Amino acid sequence: MGSNQEQHKKQSKEQCKEQCKEHFQFKLQHQDSGCLARAGEIITPHGTISTPIFMPVGTHGAVKAQSPAQLEELKIPIILSNTYHLHLSPGSELIHKAGGLHHYMHWPHAILTDSGGFQVFSLEKKQITEEGVEFLGQSGKKIFLSPEKSMEIQQNLGADIIMAFDECIPHPSNPEYVKKSMQRTWRWLNRCVDSWHRPQQALFGIIQGSVYPELRKAGAEQLASLDLPGYAIGGVSVGEGATLMEQVVKMTAPLMPVHKPRYVMGVGNPEDLLMIWEQGIDMSDCIIPTKFARGGTLFTLRGKIRITHRNYRHDFYPIEPNCDCYTCRNFSRSYIKHLFDSNEILGTILATTHNLAFYHRLATSAREAILANQFLSFKHSFLKKYSTKCIE
Repeated sequence: MGSNQEQHKKQSKEQCKEQCKEHFQFKLQHQDSGCLARAGEIITPHGTISTPIFMPVGTHGAVKAQSPAQLEELKIPIILSNTYHLHLSPGSELIHKAGGLHHYMHWPHAILTDSGGFQVFSLEKKQITEEGVEFLGQSGKKIFLSPEKSMEIQQNLGADIIMAFDECIPHPSNPEYVKKSMQRTWRWLNRCVDSWHRPQQALFGIIQGSVYPELRKAGAEQLASLDLPGYAIGGVSVGEGATLMEQVVKMTAPLMPVHKPRYVMGVGNPEDLLMIWEQGIDMSDCIIPTKFARGGTLFTLRGKIRITHRNYRHDFYPIEPNCDCYTCRNFSRSYIKHLFDSNEILGTILATTHNLAFYHRLATSAREAILANQFLSFKHSFLKKYSTKCIE
């Protein structure tokens, strides 16, 4: 490639970064005086997001068992959808022709799309090369996903926040492999930046490095040098356990740029959310609240309950007496148990509504505590009452 082409590419990248600032901003409003927890605002083309925030997962362009109207009633400001799955069906070109993902799914608020990296790398049969990853789709057809292809798909979808294509490093992995993988992910990130041409969409880079402090540090420093709109910690909640996950977040979060949103990918137990928020993380997502709801596991301030347990047959109280969600305002534990016992779809809908309300309220309460310099007290009070095991 000639020097003129290189110069043009560099100018295009810098121009996209600068123009993105007109559409996407992060305002750090306050850091708790007793810890690193912080409150902020993320301004996107589809609304402002108060942080810290938990993002419900709508993998296929829909949050399971919830309509957009129900999510709006819960005041959910952002959801996550998945590049890999939407690429397989119905295809990003079709969604683009329909006016983009917001219009296609009738969702007026912000959307973040994962790059597809986690889903691809969780597949057993795949071939990783410098160019990208080849794998078998559900139909048995070979599919190739590269940084350029991931960016093309995400820009077709039109999400407000798009993620760079990376290798999600499994646990355990030896440091030699992790280092080699990180170097390739760094090269892939630069290719993602080269392919980023829609400044209305904010591109986030992903810090990998497994459980190795020196590699996490190197990865964070590399990514910060690109001055992207936001940054994420990847490769956690992949089987390393709560202790190691906390160590990784504690070592990595302080290395992330202060005035950019910080995102930990795939973390969703309430106790883990409190841990990452204490370390100054702004965003997270997970399937836990919706997946657990479909199995009849509901979150309360005392801990999780299994609504199908016989104890709830004659229990005419709401799931959470002080919860103001639609489910708790109108229905009893007994009725919801009856719905699950009868295999009625309404049971899943009501359970999902409650779990998402619980998570959104937890994030909102954490934000209020941060603004009052009371986050550590809030966290201690919550965990003192909350059991991490089911309480029947």
